[in-house]
Amino acid sequence: MTDWNKRTNLVHGGIRRSQYGEVAEAIYLTQGFVYETAEAAEERFIEAGDDEFIYARYGNPTVRMFEERFAALEGAEDAFATASGMAAVNATLMSMLKAGDHVVSARALFGSCLYIVEEVLPRFGVEVTLVDGTDLEEWEQAIRSDTSVVFLESISNPTLELIDIASVSRLAHAVDAKVVVDNVFATPIYSRAFELGADVVVYSTTKHVDGQGRCLGGIVLGQREFIRKTLEPYLKHTGGAMSPFNAWVMLKGLETLDLRVRAMSASASRIACALEGDERLSAVIYPHLPSHPQYNLAREVLEEGGTMLSIVAKGGKPAAFKALNALKVFTISNNLGDAKSIVTHPATTTHQRLSEALREELGIDPGLIRISVGLEDTDDLIGDLKSAISAI
Repeated sequence: MTDWNKRTNLVHGGIRRSQYGEVAEAIYLTQGFVYETAEAAEERFIEAGDDEFIYARYGNPTVRMFEERFAALEGAEDAFATASGMAAVNATLMSMLKAGDHVVSARALFGSCLYIVEEVLPRFGVEVTLVDGTDLEEWEQAIRSDTSVVFLESISNPTLELIDIASVSRLAHAVDAKVVVDNVFATPIYSRAFELGADVVVYSTTKHVDGQGRCLGGIVLGQREFIRKTLEPYLKHTGGAMSPFNAWVMLKGLETLDLRVRAMSASASRIACALEGDERLSAVIYPHLPSHPQYNLAREVLEEGGTMLSIVAKGGKPAAFKALNALKVFTISNNLGDAKSIVTHPATTTHQRLSEALREELGIDPGLIRISVGLEDTDDLIGDLKSAISAI
């Protein structure tokens, strides 16, 4: 598998076939596993082999196929699949940290991620420092000799700020801190997080991997030592494992992931160019637009601009709502990475729990609309958006 390119790994990576030689991956829909003898059960509980399983909360053949395929895609030593993207984030941080540890995190995070670093970790005695992720001086000042973990989104949700992972990783590794990257917006197709210095990468596979609005899922990728000795015990005993059926759906999603993400990204780029300069918008935010604040970094680290963009309607929430309600092709939802194009108003949904002052600090304008570009005809999407914007 190490010699295969991404698209081949997405179809064939991690295959396990039963004695029946099935073409499609089998769904091993079972809670537990049987043993031929009591001695065999004892031996497996002491140390299970690579293709031996004990209980679905610990591991499952279908789930293991998904983990191995994703690890091959990402270039990671190992992976553990979880029940959701937030289960992946929570398990990663909680398994790594203890009371008295120090975390430095980018301030611009998805609402639930921010809740974990701001609310949950401090309850257990973890000190957290939040920084402007785009400002290297803030990272340098915040990272201390006792910092244990650095946490960031490679591309922030929903303002699409890029963080210089390589530079932040150098600062973190100088004090032996681990770098954890939430890489959802970059997608596994355009990911270079490990290459740039990340130690652990997490995804919500609910998004682009499933890609059709069916199942929840998440995954954590990293060195085998961390996945099996630190993360796995935490997840085994706290129950955040992915179900076999969801793993099977994700496996089928991986087969077309490269094709879908590239088509969606090409469409998103055309849409961003078509909307930029509209007098009813104060901004069109897309990493590969020259107007993006981190345009040079985006061109350096992202092969394409990605499937996501944001627009800011002049006139705040009333103007944004007028545009949203006038859309015909786009679906109003809080998901992303779907085959269906989706629009979200973060200030009143995904980031509504944040104070108005913090939303302003993060650049989440009341007029900001997050756009997840799907697989519909690009001209139809451009026409729909332009028509809706004309309603402002």
